[in-house]
Amino acid sequence: MRTLPIVIVLAACGASQAPVAPPPPASEHEPPPVEERPPIPPSEPQPPATKTGDAADTYHGVTVRDPYRWLEGDGSDVAAWSAAQNAYARDILDALPDVAALRRELHDIIAAPITTYRGFESAGGKLFAFRKLADHEQPDLVVITDPTRADSVHLVLDPTANGGTAQQTIDWFVPSPDGSKLAVSISQGGSEHGDLHIVDLAGTDLEPAIPNVQQGTGGGAVAWTPDGKGLYYTRYPKPGERPDSELAFWLQIYFHQLGTPAGRDRYELGKDFPKIAEVLLDSDRRGRVIASVQLGDGGTFRHYLRDARGWRQLDDWSDGITFAGFGPTDDLYLVSQHDAPHGKVLRLAGDARSAAAAKQVIAEGTETIIAPYDIHDLLVTRDRILATYQLGGPSELRAFTLAGAPAKSPQLPAVSSVSFPVPWRDGVLIASSSYTTPRTISQVDLATGAMTTLAPLSPAPPVDLSTFVVTREVATSKDGTKIPLDIIWPAHAPHDGSTPCVITGYGGYAISRTPSFLATWAPVLTRGVCVVDVNLRGGKEFGEAWHQAGALVHKQNVFDDFAAALQYLIANRYTSAQHLGIIGGSNGGLLMGAMITQHPDLMAVVVSSVGIYDMVRTELSPNGAYNAMEYGSTADPDQFAALYAYSPYHHVVAGTRYPAILMTTGANDPRVSPWQSRKMIAALQAARAGDAPILLRTSDKAGHGMGSSMTEQIELLAHEQAFLLAHVR
Repeated sequence: MRTLPIVIVLAACGASQAPVAPPPPASEHEPPPVEERPPIPPSEPQPPATKTGDAADTYHGVTVRDPYRWLEGDGSDVAAWSAAQNAYARDILDALPDVAALRRELHDIIAAPITTYRGFESAGGKLFAFRKLADHEQPDLVVITDPTRADSVHLVLDPTANGGTAQQTIDWFVPSPDGSKLAVSISQGGSEHGDLHIVDLAGTDLEPAIPNVQQGTGGGAVAWTPDGKGLYYTRYPKPGERPDSELAFWLQIYFHQLGTPAGRDRYELGKDFPKIAEVLLDSDRRGRVIASVQLGDGGTFRHYLRDARGWRQLDDWSDGITFAGFGPTDDLYLVSQHDAPHGKVLRLAGDARSAAAAKQVIAEGTETIIAPYDIHDLLVTRDRILATYQLGGPSELRAFTLAGAPAKSPQLPAVSSVSFPVPWRDGVLIASSSYTTPRTISQVDLATGAMTTLAPLSPAPPVDLSTFVVTREVATSKDGTKIPLDIIWPAHAPHDGSTPCVITGYGGYAISRTPSFLATWAPVLTRGVCVVDVNLRGGKEFGEAWHQAGALVHKQNVFDDFAAALQYLIANRYTSAQHLGIIGGSNGGLLMGAMITQHPDLMAVVVSSVGIYDMVRTELSPNGAYNAMEYGSTADPDQFAALYAYSPYHHVVAGTRYPAILMTTGANDPRVSPWQSRKMIAALQAARAGDAPILLRTSDKAGHGMGSSMTEQIELLAHEQAFLLAHVR
């Protein structure tokens, strides 16, 4: 639920060479050799030396060697090695030809003299949103009384003010029903470890903060009572309540009455939740609360309702309900995948004891209803049901009557996306964008479907991408599956294989790649590089079956899909291998690692951020138990065999001419342990033949990407883009 893709908008294109065979089954594969690194020309900077060890484990009769296990530690030797690698990487990155110009251009884009808004919520006749001001390190929180007037925007809370640092950020906020105060989670340094602050509209804390309500993957949530005098919130264990290694698990729900000590807060629900429960909360004006509980990151849910009779469980993991929300009456509205992998909408009487009593309102269609990641994915007003549909990458908002009949819906351009909606006055607000069209905030008239752009919330960006051509094409994967890819092409670029391209994808956690305006990629695009976004299996672009086809023992399909996209671009002379780069992060970093080890000759350069590379030990990391629902567990023989068969770290082969590689990580990452990148880089540096650089860049002021300061973002993007440009042109 809270496992988000790192926000990397796209990487580079490839060359016409035969695909490398997939790795052999785990039982036939030898772990990475630990031979000494081949000689490097004396004039080239040398990567820091890395010692090896003899750690090994046996799984289901297979011995797995792990020569760089020591890099999982946090001792002085690991710190010294990491610092040396970081210094080595930054010396090379800072000397790249384009880096200084890219810093300036990216600063001019990200710190442009415009004001942008996101994360809208409505309450008490007011709008609340994150606001990003020019040259401010972090977004602040504002209240808007009239979105048609710029002078109606007022600051509520600047997280960097009053002693806060550039690394202090707001994770999320929830306004009280009357809009007079807000519950706000604030964390430091990209850690996503947030404390809950109750503030008024001047940003003043009304009482002491409640600690430990928000963590990385497990997230955190709040739901107010109708009178705004109390709230339900998620709480992680206090030290001593669980072993130290389990303090980021075992989420429970508590109730806090404003004005009383947090130590007296009332336990509500969660003692029977699984260790890896992730929770979202929502409430309505009747005082009811819905708790949506996800089992790790696997897309499987239970839902609980609290009303005057107390809490009751509505459904179970196997029932296929992925969303539950309130409507204008006592009824609840559900999204179900039971016998409907694209999703259908059900209505459940508010006094029903079980979701089994729900009746269908909107039948399953050929496109997928987007759920369950946000309470706004399905919005029910007094006379409309609004559902966001995924169309294989692009998305759209569709309106229905309360009886389920189609109603007037807003019309968006092709290859675009929509997010929200948020109720506002007699309509809703939505955000829409495409790769080349800036993000626009609009008010939708629900009676007619007409959209009115809210100019104060939709400033013109400092870049113009209107001359770039977007085409949507299809590659054929190894098993015959058709894989969509969106190509953002520079006008008049040669179509002879010489155009450099950067390709990206994600392929996991039922998270779909959707079009968004490529503002921060303007420096790359305007230098004649094409950008390509691929809709891989593992996402939810074509429903739950599409997700499951790229999960657990089927994960290899994701890598085959991406390789097919690269081969398609090469075969159709969009680019060639020597001009192709790829980029991805988090689960997309695993994709990058698999491309490095399975298809090292398909690209010239790889940029991988906060990636996962040792799939055998991933579930042992602090966040690993959540991820096992998506990747599998070594405890299961079949899942172990699949994990080991593609695990990038275990498929690094000595003497291979690997492409140029830049891996980046954040020291405060709560989602993917930095040791993943350390071990992978050590193995690649030891194995490489040739002189392509293999670098590890670490930031001690960042985590998984969420909450990074503006300065940190600019510096990272400048290094990544300069590295790509140096090797694709």
